[in-house]
Amino acid sequence: MKLRSMIDGGELVVAPGCFDGLSARLVERAGFGAAYASGGAIARSRAIPDMGLVSLTEVTSRISEIVDAVSIPVIADMDTGFGNALNARHAVQAFERAGVAAFHIEDQIFPKKCGHYENKGLVSELEFVQKIRAVKDALQDSSTLVIARTDAIAVEGFSAAIDRASAYAEAGADVLFVEAPTSMEQIEEIAAVLPGPKLMNMFHGGKTPLVSASILKELGYQIVIVPSDLQRAAIHAMNVVLDAIKHDGDSGSMIDQMASFKDREEIVGTAEYMEQESRYGA
Repeated sequence: MKLRSMIDGGELVVAPGCFDGLSARLVERAGFGAAYASGGAIARSRAIPDMGLVSLTEVTSRISEIVDAVSIPVIADMDTGFGNALNARHAVQAFERAGVAAFHIEDQIFPKKCGHYENKGLVSELEFVQKIRAVKDALQDSSTLVIARTDAIAVEGFSAAIDRASAYAEAGADVLFVEAPTSMEQIEEIAAVLPGPKLMNMFHGGKTPLVSASILKELGYQIVIVPSDLQRAAIHAMNVVLDAIKHDGDSGSMIDQMASFKDREEIVGTAEYMEQESRYGA
């Protein structure tokens, strides 16, 4: 309900991507109103690419960890629904049990690929419309937002992507997500011609040009996800520290670029756990 109220109130929801409880906790501590459980980042945290290789059980286990770590709404990546319409209904039940506020489901064939990879394939428009209807019918909580994503720009062209997104809105999608626009003109047209709330995927290095949150809000977007930047920053930071350890035998030269022991323990709430241990100890 909180996420829906934020969108209905005209707020632009910027949701950085997380991939575990710790990264989600950092998103909340930084003051963001929502976190994005990135399917790609979850896959890469297992040292595999974003190619539909992680199972529903594995994904929902990680999403539960993310939801449990924060009090802000979590927007989750459901990929294709892990199969056909019946698989998607099953996935909805698992995602709702995990406690997500919203999820996006896409019109790629299963198994999917990252929206910024090449050589993707799509199911038919009718098949995905039916999948959206199946997903909506499976919801137990009417406040859970269903976000319909189309990857059609790279496969069928921009006009087809607009047509597909319009059909998905008619099928009952609460938010529309046109993946990987390649120009500012496309970003503007998506906002101008499609009905209802819209989501934009915004990160450095993909097919979509970077646009500030303030401009996206002016254009009429309600949600901005930033899927992989935290993970990419973590990869860089870990490599820098590993180089220092390899060279010096310790990380002393990097101390100003690392969280302190005290800060780390504060983030994970060690003092509260210690207090509970004392309270309930025999």
